[in-house]
Amino acid sequence: MNGTTHPVLVVGAGPTGLLLAGDLAAAGVPVTVLEKRPRKISNLSRAFVLHARTLEQLDVRGLADGLEVVGRPLDRLRLFGRLTVDLTALPSRFNHLLVIPQYEVERALARRAADAGARFRYETEVTGLAQDADGVTVVVRGPGGQRAEELRAAYVVGADGMRSTVRTAVGLSFPGRPVIRSVVLADVRLAEEPGSLLTADAVGDAFAFLAPFGDGYHRVIGWHRGRNVPDGEPLDLAEVKEITRLALGRDFGMHDARWMSRFHSDERQAPAYRVGRVFLAGDAAHVHTPAGGQGMNTGLQDAANLSWKLAAVLHGHASDGLLDTYQAERHPAGRTVLRSSGGIIRLAMAKRPWTLALRAALTTALDHVGPVRRAVAAQVTGIGYKYAAPRGSHPLTGRRVPDVALAAGGRLHEALRGGRFVLITPKSHGSLGSREAQKSHEPHESHGPHESHESHESHEPHGPYEEWGGREGRLAVARWASDRRTAVLVRPDGYVAWAAEAPDARSVEAAVAAHVG
Repeated sequence: MNGTTHPVLVVGAGPTGLLLAGDLAAAGVPVTVLEKRPRKISNLSRAFVLHARTLEQLDVRGLADGLEVVGRPLDRLRLFGRLTVDLTALPSRFNHLLVIPQYEVERALARRAADAGARFRYETEVTGLAQDADGVTVVVRGPGGQRAEELRAAYVVGADGMRSTVRTAVGLSFPGRPVIRSVVLADVRLAEEPGSLLTADAVGDAFAFLAPFGDGYHRVIGWHRGRNVPDGEPLDLAEVKEITRLALGRDFGMHDARWMSRFHSDERQAPAYRVGRVFLAGDAAHVHTPAGGQGMNTGLQDAANLSWKLAAVLHGHASDGLLDTYQAERHPAGRTVLRSSGGIIRLAMAKRPWTLALRAALTTALDHVGPVRRAVAAQVTGIGYKYAAPRGSHPLTGRRVPDVALAAGGRLHEALRGGRFVLITPKSHGSLGSREAQKSHEPHESHGPHESHESHESHEPHGPYEEWGGREGRLAVARWASDRRTAVLVRPDGYVAWAAEAPDARSVEAAVAAHVG
């Protein structure tokens, strides 16, 4: 790729772009983040919730425990009225949601990315983009409207939000429509503390939501069906208080608003998440209502899916075709979130008799029917999502793997750290990893021009895990803590790439070669 100076340019330093950049840098891929905002992270958060699957991904990156200290756990998610999703039975180490402002998540992700070696260019706006067979040329303008500059990259990821310049530059539409208009936002102090950590309800024509920042302020989100005014219409605290009283019964003595605004909530999804060497992730790829708190979480899952694939291709361990699976896996996931969040908001604002009856029926089912309760919890929290698997695959293929206990005191999320695949074998395969690990000292051919950027870890076993021959830092071998007979190859994003019941060594080696490279 003659002339390429950046293997990857990430446009946008929100949570999605930061997680992606941190993963790439940790994998030894030079990455530069372009962000038009100043360096300072704003305290005007949009998102307030981390769900179980996202906390699992952050645990793999060593960040979850620190965020759990900053945030506040909540084991029930109240969607509207009496409809409550109990999270205590989730099959996850994180059987709760974490109430935490988006800016705290951004701080942790930005620190990790910078420590791993990612470069940041703030106050740098992308104004144009063109690609060819060998790379992408990105036109940027720096601080103070400096003259245009061209950057060259092998791949570009647009994580630049709903009004994505990258998406527009590659000619992608953003079909969809506004769902609710003139939503009011305010950051206020409260004279009375709400009775629960997250407070939300819809009564008649009004809806309101309250969430704490942790610094004495609360975010208020409100909407009234009869007030359909433009986003630029002035907003005062009296209107926010009135909507809150209608929806929640009282306004909790709101005062000292430090910020107020209006916005409209859309449901939109790009028809493609990949156009040649350009990818979309997060709000650049999909936007939906805030119902269920799935927005930031879905974008972080996009980044976790794409990052290891880009690293594998750039290091020469996989063909470019692997990158097509990003679209195949994440586009359906985004569509599912649009449907679920849209369904929640429509039921929350139900007014017609048949929608009210549907809401009552769903509430009853959640209260009394275990499978329905588990299915809704799995959908909203992300732990129930399964990627499509090739025909004839083992039933586990494409499924999320919980943070299972491994032999010698290990656990899966620790083994996955560093962006590795993890092969979990039955105890009877105890000699397999050792035999292959011996080959790691033998010479092996180069894997392409980016090999010099790989992490050169020790050839010694990492804690209770062994390295697989010739794949240092890319694959660890572990054993079940139980007598389970299934061999499972877990992808760096925590989903099953391959599985088999009591396979022989040749089958395992073939699977590793096919998926790890």
